[in-house]
Amino acid sequence: MAAIKSLETENLNHVLIWIPEDGEKELRGIFEKTLHARKAGKEAQEVADDWFFENTIRLHRAGEGAPYTGLKPAGLSEGPVVPRAEKAIETGDPKETIDFILKTVENDLTHRFHRVLEKKEYDVNDVDAGREYIQAFIDWVVYSHSLYTSVTDAAAGHGEHNKGKTGCGHH
Repeated sequence: MAAIKSLETENLNHVLIWIPEDGEKELRGIFEKTLHARKAGKEAQEVADDWFFENTIRLHRAGEGAPYTGLKPAGLSEGPVVPRAEKAIETGDPKETIDFILKTVENDLTHRFHRVLEKKEYDVNDVDAGREYIQAFIDWVVYSHSLYTSVTDAAAGHGEHNKGKTGCGHH
């Protein structure tokens, strides 16, 4: 984690790249106080480090437009995509990430589509069954449209990760 490296090296720049520009001044002040407090003993160091980590994550999340929900335990699952995406950056090969995402989307779309087909033939006098069909229909169409617009908006530059804010999606 970049915040740990910043404390170990006493160089805020390791973590500063994850913080939006408008949070830099605040984090610099917190960092200086943290470095000072770390010299007051082991317990003070633990408290200061946690305070620094909490504020680093809070400022990073604010840059994403997301709420700060507290520190998460180390090793908490980031899901299956984040490790693959990070590995792709390390290896320079995105194939595993792309294949995984495409297969996941394909499986989900196929499941939703088959659910529509299962519900499509219903007795007109069974209103509950008709509603189940309509719900499956809406789920299929809206989800398909949402996936498409998410991809096309991002490709057009409209879905960038809060450009000018931060560059991280995991915490």
